[in-house]
Amino acid sequence: MLIAIIVIVVVLVALVAFGVVGFNKLRTTDIGAQEALGGIDVQLTRRADLIPNLVETVKGYAAHEKGVFEEITAARAGVQRAAKGDDVPEKAVADARMTQALVSLNAVAENYPDLKANQNFLELQAQLAETENQISFARQYYNDAVATLNKLTQTIPWMFFTGIAGVRKREFYDAPDGQENAPQVSF
Repeated sequence: MLIAIIVIVVVLVALVAFGVVGFNKLRTTDIGAQEALGGIDVQLTRRADLIPNLVETVKGYAAHEKGVFEEITAARAGVQRAAKGDDVPEKAVADARMTQALVSLNAVAENYPDLKANQNFLELQAQLAETENQISFARQYYNDAVATLNKLTQTIPWMFFTGIAGVRKREFYDAPDGQENAPQVSF
């Protein structure tokens, strides 16, 4: 009888320990995915913060290009809104709109040779190109974290702990069609 009680206690302790390990593994992986999404937000915000300086530099040369500047302002506001939330598709749409606005801005800059030689403009372009690379890296890092989390939430035994841990499958960061590559920012 004593041996049976000891065996039952050992089995219960092992099950509780396994439950704690499963809970912690899922929560830790989910937190990693949240942090990775935050990394995308940081880079999108950095890019949005570079935009006003770039626009001001271009405005001095191309004051009559009002529509391009309005679109950039609207796209920047969209990125800032999306960065505050957790809606991954909204972030991707805002990112795509900003990319299109930057392409338009670069097209305007092509018409002004003096602008292309402006040191401030060139420095901003270099920072923007670096930020685009960091955004790409942040997207990949997030998608890797989400892949790890999604594998756990859909495989035995971890899937049994998703409800207890409050963890769910996450969406991948899919760039909209035509956004596979960063915009060209070199002249």
